[in-house]
Amino acid sequence: MLAIRKSEERGVAEHGWLSSRHTFSFADYHDPRHMGVGPLRVINEDRVQPGQGFGAHGHRDMEIISYVLDGELAHKDSMGTGSVIRYGDVQRMSAGSGVRHSEFNHSATDPVHFLQIWIMPDVNGVEPGYEQKYFDPESKRGRLRLIASPDGREGSVSIHQDACVYATLLEEGDSSLTHDLATGRLGYVHVARGTVSVNGVRLSAGDAATVSDEAQVVLADAQDAEVLLFDLPV
Repeated sequence: MLAIRKSEERGVAEHGWLSSRHTFSFADYHDPRHMGVGPLRVINEDRVQPGQGFGAHGHRDMEIISYVLDGELAHKDSMGTGSVIRYGDVQRMSAGSGVRHSEFNHSATDPVHFLQIWIMPDVNGVEPGYEQKYFDPESKRGRLRLIASPDGREGSVSIHQDACVYATLLEEGDSSLTHDLATGRLGYVHVARGTVSVNGVRLSAGDAATVSDEAQVVLADAQDAEVLLFDLPV
């Protein structure tokens, strides 16, 4: 079964310096029908104006992944980490027992466009942690590249949850991709850009689909697509 979440149905936040679209309930946007899928709690598509950003604020007991689509995002936190993430980088911050951080557009001239993803951990109160890795576009082209996992296998960032996140780049004419779902697992597909068919249903940038009670997730008939696929516990 597929449950489709269209881009235009998402929550909207416009703050001048920030334009955000919320796939799930977040901040002032609340919809009891869209509170998350399994442990996946937040997918915000954020566009931040040059030199602007989120001042220092706190988090606890959340696995936070940032996936930059365009531009540069500067990060600083109370663990002493300071970095800039760009396209191809995946940043993971485990908030655990508590951490403060800030995120700003590193550029004075160009906007930054990124996905902010929150996954609830399977254990609370861990020591906060930070990880950043680069995934070459060629490693995602025409295949599902593991970018986050519970054990950090295949060079992915590691998260405190029995969940896996894959990224792929698909172009017109590419072969379809198939991901098997074990019994009791959910698939979640978020289209970051372009168009792609998910189990026969056409989706465009910003659209998403929850795949439940099916053995596979099949991505096909893509056009300039960048897609994230989540394999999640129920």
